[in-house]
Amino acid sequence: MKKRLTILLALLICFSCTHQSNTNADEAFQKLSEDYIKGYLDWRPTLGTALGFHQYDGKMTDISKASIAKEIARLKNFDQKMATIDTSSLSHEAFIDYRMLRSGINSEISGMIDTRVLYRNPMQYANTADVSIYVKRAFAPIENRLKSIIAIEKQTPAILAEAKKTLDDTLAKPHVELAIQIAQGTVSFLKGDLKVALKDVKNDSLMKAFEASNKLAIDATNDFATWLQKEKLPKANNNYAIGRENYRKMLLYSEGVTMSPEKVLELGLSELKKEQAAFNAAAKIINPNKKPVDVYHDLQKEHPTAENLIPEAKKHLELIRQFLVDKNIVTLPTERRVIVKETPEFARATSTASNDDPGPFETVATEAFYYITPVDPKWSPQQKEDWLRQFDYYTTDNVTIHEAYPGHYTQFMHLNASKASKIEKIFGSYAFIEGWAHYCEKMMADEGYGHNGDPVIAAKYRLAQSGDALLRLCRLCVSVKTHCQGMSVDDATKFFMDNWYQGDKPSRQEALRGTFDPGYLFYTIGKLEILKLRADYEKQEGANFSLKKFHDLMLDNGMPQIRFLREKLLKDKSTWGDVLGN
Repeated sequence: MKKRLTILLALLICFSCTHQSNTNADEAFQKLSEDYIKGYLDWRPTLGTALGFHQYDGKMTDISKASIAKEIARLKNFDQKMATIDTSSLSHEAFIDYRMLRSGINSEISGMIDTRVLYRNPMQYANTADVSIYVKRAFAPIENRLKSIIAIEKQTPAILAEAKKTLDDTLAKPHVELAIQIAQGTVSFLKGDLKVALKDVKNDSLMKAFEASNKLAIDATNDFATWLQKEKLPKANNNYAIGRENYRKMLLYSEGVTMSPEKVLELGLSELKKEQAAFNAAAKIINPNKKPVDVYHDLQKEHPTAENLIPEAKKHLELIRQFLVDKNIVTLPTERRVIVKETPEFARATSTASNDDPGPFETVATEAFYYITPVDPKWSPQQKEDWLRQFDYYTTDNVTIHEAYPGHYTQFMHLNASKASKIEKIFGSYAFIEGWAHYCEKMMADEGYGHNGDPVIAAKYRLAQSGDALLRLCRLCVSVKTHCQGMSVDDATKFFMDNWYQGDKPSRQEALRGTFDPGYLFYTIGKLEILKLRADYEKQEGANFSLKKFHDLMLDNGMPQIRFLREKLLKDKSTWGDVLGN
């Protein structure tokens, strides 16, 4: 008996020491991470405002070469400090946060040094005067927000002058052309829609100051567009690929994916074939006498009228939300609805439908919006019809699933209601965020949304879902081919047209996006990772598996790389690294 008590006492002492060690290590890491986050947001104040930290309102990033060099040095310094931490003393939760932060730091360093995005891409400077967040979200009285707008507009000329010095002498042609378009769109916003949004301001002296600052910003942005047109476009090249080694780093640092780019492409091409077979099978159920692509285009004729577009979307959003409740698919943490409304006029040029959630630290302007861009009354009858074809009932439901329930808005609700750490709420994984929303499209079709057993209607929903999946799979393939194998924009456009079954214009837009957003492969990567995690979790739980429980566990742990969710949800450590099952 005495021996047992001695052993028990020794174990208790050991546990106490280990617990104290973990606590001390966690506290030290917490302090270091807070220091890092402060410096991170101090250099990126626009992000700080978007997150809901309004001490950053009206502030801008210094993008001079000296400032960039200083930020790189800061990142490297924190990486070195992180490397000295004894991770064996951290609790498991803190160890996950540690790796999230370390990956993020490495990703930032790689972006600044390896791919040199701040020196190579003028697009990020073309919308320097984008102050839309200050008119979209009423987080302060309009007069206070207007003061922030004025402050930003006053800084715009100096920042764009610095951008001219920072950018490389020779830039990629697609990026220059897109930057010119963005700058022109920014000017249009400043001249028109911004003024419309501020029409109710009654403070004459403040509006006079705004008119002056707005002119400064308009002139500076116009000048930047002209400079790009005259100085950069004539000598532009097609060297936009980041290269295989940098692509490998992107996969590793952004999402912890260790597969080679070639293996990722092989996976993408294989999944593309499977999805095309599913697309064809669904089309055959609808009309076996037509080509699948023609059935798909016929589907687009089943759309609401211009007048009914928003009302129909609202009605279907409620049907989708109720389906989640009735089928026990996911917990909805609040009865508060996402607000469906027309896309603000100043954002219509670049958006068909979108989700706009407040930052996770926003305490005032906490509304969430699901925007849908309506038909412009000034359009011709054909233009109106072409626009509405994008909103056929089945595709619109698929978009609503992605953007609102159970996609982005549901994910946001869980993030806000969860006990996720500050790190988990700031540093989100591209593959988790977009992968979750994209996964929801397939999951809802699998669960039988919208058709009550009618095979033809079910096939129409499947066809719409499959069409959107083909787009994301094409993005994956084009991303690897563009940045690792030298695929041209023209060849990428043809790849989209041949495999997504859309016309030249939307296909070319997707190809161009691939030149500056290689990470758009993560829609599909995230979806596949979640499907793999769900299969492994279901195997582990057996008869105790619940789709709702799985979804809640996923959403209540921040928005990390999927590999970290494997550690949280799966008991068998040998399966933790098997992210894609390849």
